Amino acid sequence: MHIEIKTLDKSERTAPPSDGFGFCETFTDHMFEQHYSQGNGWHSATIQPYHNISLDPATAVLHYAQTIFEGTKAYKRPDGKINLFRPWENMRRFNESAQRMAMPVVDEEDHLQAIVQLIEIDRNWVPEPPDSLYIRPVMIATEVALGVRASKNYLHYVILGPAGTYFKEGFNPIPVYICEDYRRAVQGGTGAAKTGGNYAASLLVGQEAASRGYSQVLWLDAVEGRFVEEVGAMNICFVYEGRRIVTPQLSGSILPGITRKSVIHLGRDLGYEVSEERVDVHEMLAGVKSGKITEVFGCGTAAVIAPVGKFGYGDEEIVINNYEVGPVSQRLYEELTAIQFGRTEDRFGWTYQIDGG
Repeated sequence: MHIEIKTLDKSERTAPPSDGFGFCETFTDHMFEQHYSQGNGWHSATIQPYHNISLDPATAVLHYAQTIFEGTKAYKRPDGKINLFRPWENMRRFNESAQRMAMPVVDEEDHLQAIVQLIEIDRNWVPEPPDSLYIRPVMIATEVALGVRASKNYLHYVILGPAGTYFKEGFNPIPVYICEDYRRAVQGGTGAAKTGGNYAASLLVGQEAASRGYSQVLWLDAVEGRFVEEVGAMNICFVYEGRRIVTPQLSGSILPGITRKSVIHLGRDLGYEVSEERVDVHEMLAGVKSGKITEVFGCGTAAVIAPVGKFGYGDEEIVINNYEVGPVSQRLYEELTAIQFGRTEDRFGWTYQIDGG
């Protein structure tokens, strides 16, 4: 793919914030974009200054929510080079989401190289550890027409923004509210795709949970309202007696998380027994109360590993591990971040290294 490069002069560039940038509240000087039209395919690939997107009021995405996105990060290594963590998985999942949403796929290698070139141009925005640079690829339907069908035109773009800790608690236990009345996704639906509607469906309950003092919502299956699926921004894992890690099995209504996949592989490598199973919410809560479940943690790109300190279910609060970070969560967090930031050998071949500077 040929990418036309249009960069700002040095005098026009913004000084990256050194701290206090929150989680993706500020964005870098440049962005990547390319366009798709039926019959012509993908074309007009450019890296250019960050800018607003102008849409006609009848643009398809505004009416029928044909949109997908991804989330990955760039990490500064001790030698000043930059690591991407399993970016090939993100490129593949982006296309899987596109196929589910009746959108055109992109060339995965071209997609990755566009991201690499964009980071190289704005590499001074990659913050010092433990912060990172968040990478957000997006695709939206851009045909100007009303009618429930797949669009004929699309915009694919990538933006970057410095990212601090996702939760205000940092790497400390968070409180999670178990939703009884609403469902996020159903088997056969779009739960396994990273599409905007899935997240829109979670917002009402997220507000309710926040008003009760909870940071995230744990969703149950849409058929029986009994089996654990995932947390709003993460997959979830349960540690039994300090040695066995269980995560809900993929069902088509759970996002196949890349950090989840990494936890399964890394956990086994570290000697833990790891399995994917159906997790009954009532049995799970009984396990927490009895001490059989010794830790619970979420895992995802934004937070990496997020220990769960308590569940709210109905009028009951169930505290986990005395609201403390457990040893399994701590070890997985340290091992994963050491690979991501290049502090240890990448024995799995998970990182893509960007040289130069």
